[in-house]
Amino acid sequence: MSRTIIFTAGAPITPPGYSQAVKAAGLVFVSGTPPVDPQTGKIIPGSVREQVAQCLANISAILAEAGSSLKQAVSATLILADEEDFAEAAEEWSKWFDVDPPARQGAKMPVRITGMKVSIAMIAEA
Repeated sequence: MSRTIIFTAGAPITPPGYSQAVKAAGLVFVSGTPPVDPQTGKIIPGSVREQVAQCLANISAILAEAGSSLKQAVSATLILADEEDFAEAAEEWSKWFDVDPPARQGAKMPVRITGMKVSIAMIAEA
């Protein structure tokens, strides 16, 4: 099986040991993507809603680089720092996926990163 490492300057640079995404077996596996502005490299301030939007904008750029899109998403993991933010995060999510959303699961962030309220991982068709 061949695999391709995906990188775009339109999304945040990943820490060592991570790829933004890997394309393999007809799918694109996007790593947990933070609400980081790719231009500044900093977590955007604001509500979880604003941070979900930034995560999805970053994932959209990664998927576009891989020849895919959010419309081809099949599975996602919404990783929250605080479970009380779930309702607000889900409201923003619904704006991006108002028809035929991907399967989704939630998780709690295993570590606290100052200012980060959410991270999103995704799998999409290539």
